[in-house]
Amino acid sequence: MLSNDILLKAYRLMMTARAMADIYENNRPVCKYVHSTSRGHEAIQLATGFLLKPYDYVSPYYRDESLMLGMGWRPYEMMLQLLAKEEDPFTGGRAYYNHPNSRRDNLPQIIHQSSATGMQVIPTTGVAQGIAYIESQQLKEFPQPPVVVCSLGDGSVTEGEVSEAFQFAVLKELPVIYLVQDNDWGISVSSDEARTMDAYEYAAGFKGLERVRIDGSDFEASYNGMQQAIDWVRKERKPILVHAKVPLLGHHTSGVRKEWYRTEEDLAKHYKDDPGPKLRVVLLSRGLSEAELDKIEEEEKAFIQREFEMAMAAPDPDPATVSDHVFAPTPVTEEKGNRSPAGKERTVMVDAALHAVEEILRKYPEALFFGQDVGRRLGGVFREAATLADKFGDARVFNTAIQEAYIIGSTVGLSALGLKSIVEVQFADYIYPGLNQLVTEISKSCYLSCGKFPVNMIVRVPIGAYGGGGPYHSGSVESTLATIKGIKIAYPSNAADMKGLMKAAFLDPNPVVMLEHKGLYWSKVPGTDEARTVEPDEDYVLPFGKGNVVLAADEEQMANGNSLCIITYGMGVYWAKAAARHFPGSVEIVDLRTLYPLDEALVYEAVTRHGKCIVLTEEQLNNSFCEALSGKIAQHCFRNLDAPVQTIGALNLPAVPMNTGLEAAMLPNADKVKEKIAWLLNY
Repeated sequence: MLSNDILLKAYRLMMTARAMADIYENNRPVCKYVHSTSRGHEAIQLATGFLLKPYDYVSPYYRDESLMLGMGWRPYEMMLQLLAKEEDPFTGGRAYYNHPNSRRDNLPQIIHQSSATGMQVIPTTGVAQGIAYIESQQLKEFPQPPVVVCSLGDGSVTEGEVSEAFQFAVLKELPVIYLVQDNDWGISVSSDEARTMDAYEYAAGFKGLERVRIDGSDFEASYNGMQQAIDWVRKERKPILVHAKVPLLGHHTSGVRKEWYRTEEDLAKHYKDDPGPKLRVVLLSRGLSEAELDKIEEEEKAFIQREFEMAMAAPDPDPATVSDHVFAPTPVTEEKGNRSPAGKERTVMVDAALHAVEEILRKYPEALFFGQDVGRRLGGVFREAATLADKFGDARVFNTAIQEAYIIGSTVGLSALGLKSIVEVQFADYIYPGLNQLVTEISKSCYLSCGKFPVNMIVRVPIGAYGGGGPYHSGSVESTLATIKGIKIAYPSNAADMKGLMKAAFLDPNPVVMLEHKGLYWSKVPGTDEARTVEPDEDYVLPFGKGNVVLAADEEQMANGNSLCIITYGMGVYWAKAAARHFPGSVEIVDLRTLYPLDEALVYEAVTRHGKCIVLTEEQLNNSFCEALSGKIAQHCFRNLDAPVQTIGALNLPAVPMNTGLEAAMLPNADKVKEKIAWLLNY
């Protein structure tokens, strides 16, 4: 039996949550955008909040304000986010109400939370993965084994990415609690029209996932049930799903009103399970008086009125800070180390990358490498991870299932614990299932947490046409990635750059996508032998945003106006070099090396020197990164251009065709570049 003190604390906070919902409803015109409240969910949320420790992790969803109250958050601080105020402790006025994140030492830890339905489940499972790794490697001691709580609604369990997280959690036996709050509604979609089973029944399909049902409207049942679940996970270090049935008493959000789609009968049924009156009955049976409980309710109304007035008076954000925290500062700002040590033979790009990862794993125990087929048996379909699992063990280098979303999104949780992940998507064509996590969670985490949770990770992506790979193994995706704000993109063209950029990417606290051209891995494509270079020393780093002039033009040709520059990257460097041999001294080639950040200064300087420019890419041109770059060049260098900027790329087809002859026809090559150089020099 719970003490009166715990029950009274819960009742008071239920009245706090009710007063908050009421004051928000009465002040809708001044609240920023839409918001949800926890009305009906208070009991299970407060019980969970009471039981968590500062070394635990929790991902509250947007309806979980009572969970926040239960953990000890002050209503005023939560209201600062509701009103998008400068001192909002979570996002600095950047995000909606109850989208928290926190590293406070005295409260449970919260990674960045987004609005995307169900998408928090993968990053939060990544936290549990990180805790399990830290425990297995004895990297840190905790006061007691931490648990991770992931809160989600029953409707969100139908998201495919939720099943990826469940699968990984049971496979690796992770210490995570999936707290599913089931109120029978997904906006206006009722449970009976959206799914054939609830989350408890669904969980039965995941062998090893424990499950329990709780009456989430009953505080005592919620407290006892969550205490058992938390204690079990602390001891067993395995996952459990808690299905808590709760009523929905408020609107879906302030912008989607309950009266628009819910009947009076449905609302009446839900109000029968209002947690506040239920707990009031228990307290009255314990000897508390009506007057005492009424007094608590009035006190909380007055308290919330004061809190709201204080929040209203708080300053708004300074517009000058709107660009803060897009990226965390990187320690790698200049090229360092020995790029070309004497006495070494040249190596291929794939080996330079392999050696870079091996050196990282040897030096940094917090580093992991995982993805499809990168483990012990194969070491990657391109042998880009060969021997790593043998050298560092299956806990650090391991295979995953075919689940790109989990591979990419789990790095959010791992990074929050100080772990540094290098993960792999097997082909660029297959990155798309992971884009949801890359866009929704990873790219926004640093910005929306005001720098508290940058995501330190590298995604290795073999890319480009090679060996007749055809429609699903030859794609270029850099333009898609370049539209994502908050990530960095590298595209090395040789072994030395590959190693230097890989090291810089690892040391960078921000998310990096490494695009690695399959045709350059072993320099088997004719004309790409120069991709093989002497391998730099272990301490060599190459900063992002620094392009390289790989071929210079003669001063005499430049003085005569008989020169141009080619701006390119990856395989384009070798097409440009092959073509330039037919025009000795007339062609300067700039290798971008990283697409974001982009060395715009070097590009504009090159264009200004020559007055003529070709932008060369392997991608289809329409709406591409290179078309955008051509436009920027034309705009910035307009007064210095002697001819229109020319862009060369692949044909604008949905995919690279399978027949190798057709593939060659659709892609750019040295002959096409040669024709364009001749035309431009004679312009």
